[in-house]
Amino acid sequence: MEDEEAAAVLKAVGRQIKVWREAAGMRRSEFGAAIGYGEEMVSSVERGRRIPKPEFLDNADEVLNAGGKISSMKRDVEEARYPKTVRVLAKLEDQATELGAYASHHIHGLLQTPEYAQALYAMRRPAYTEEEIERHVSARMARKGVFERVPRPLVTFVQEEVTLQRPIGGRMVLRQQLEHLLEVSKLRHVEIQVMPTDREDHAGMAGPVRLLKLPDGKTVGHLEAQLHSRLITDPREVQILEMRYGMIRAQALTPRESLAFIEKVLGET
Repeated sequence: MEDEEAAAVLKAVGRQIKVWREAAGMRRSEFGAAIGYGEEMVSSVERGRRIPKPEFLDNADEVLNAGGKISSMKRDVEEARYPKTVRVLAKLEDQATELGAYASHHIHGLLQTPEYAQALYAMRRPAYTEEEIERHVSARMARKGVFERVPRPLVTFVQEEVTLQRPIGGRMVLRQQLEHLLEVSKLRHVEIQVMPTDREDHAGMAGPVRLLKLPDGKTVGHLEAQLHSRLITDPREVQILEMRYGMIRAQALTPRESLAFIEKVLGET
């Protein structure tokens, strides 16, 4: 596991399942057969080495007559599925009154379709296992709740032009992704802008940036590069990021122009 917090949750869940199984007088092989999983999977879950899926917990609850006590752990397990940096970001996004992001290499995570995200994680090196890819994609899709929560936050994005044309996952995946951008752009609290490649002045040359304004008026930044992901809380550094993001938005196409641009790219894809 990537962090002690998630590992502790999974070990606690595994111990509870083991206690219920033993109280029912079932061997691992019998229990696994009853819930539709192999003995090795059951052993790994009980030891806290594998993350049980919701159906694993629901089936275990039913077979062991736990009365909902095992199923109730699904929320804790679901959060433990996400990498630590994702959990921290998700909590901040749930609190933020404003979110802004500039993406230069690919479509921003909050805007990605499951297929696009799957293709992105599949090309990571060193290669992820299928389970790891599923874990990361699930975590990314779960964060999309930011678009639906009330009160609505103001959410703005600036996408580099090349991110709309790079066929990650293939032509059909890209088409679906562009169509999704057009759908999201219809939300009244969301603005998507495109930064044309032919701009001579560009305040985003230092790379992607994300800003989150919290209810107490404070703003935090988030930077991600290669193997590192970190929050920026120093007021002086945050001020610089806010200045840069403001300039990036001013240099990009307007939301209306960007919508037309995305439609044009979609028609050519």
